Amino acid sequence: MKRILLSLALVTSLSACAAMPTPYQEATGSRWGYEENQIERNRFRVSFGGNSLTDRETVELYLLYRSAELTVEQGYDYFELVERAVDSETRTLGRHPRYGGFSVRYAYFHPRWGWRGLHDPFWDDFHEREITRFEASAEIVMGNGDKPDHSRAFDARDVMANLGDDIVRPEAE
Repeated sequence: MKRILLSLALVTSLSACAAMPTPYQEATGSRWGYEENQIERNRFRVSFGGNSLTDRETVELYLLYRSAELTVEQGYDYFELVERAVDSETRTLGRHPRYGGFSVRYAYFHPRWGWRGLHDPFWDDFHEREITRFEASAEIVMGNGDKPDHSRAFDARDVMANLGDDIVRPEAE
């Protein structure tokens, strides 16, 4: 019995470690991370998609940071958000213990109905949870010189300096 409990505790702790929010990374080989597509010489579409453990604020933060980083990589000083959107996908997951959850299959005797099987009177309920995943995208136009004086323009180096401490990068393997 101790071995079973120890094994169960080990599996639970390992699965908890594997379930983490999406780090700041390129989305190569998965849907989670940042992507960009060049539209014109100084115009890009940038997006960041997070898994179901990544909150909306983090997804938007990573989008802004990637926009700033891409602007500096391309040799520009500032970027303007021409278009920006945050999409969400919500799914409801449910399970019935008898049909895919804690199914304990045994027979029991009830005084009124006699012997009953394939029913667990203690776990026979329905479990449901909601999962939401966010993806932020923006079309940006990059420029050099002084940043325009409006709320949709960002100094790329300032954004990187101010948001850099909040960026969580993938752990080295």
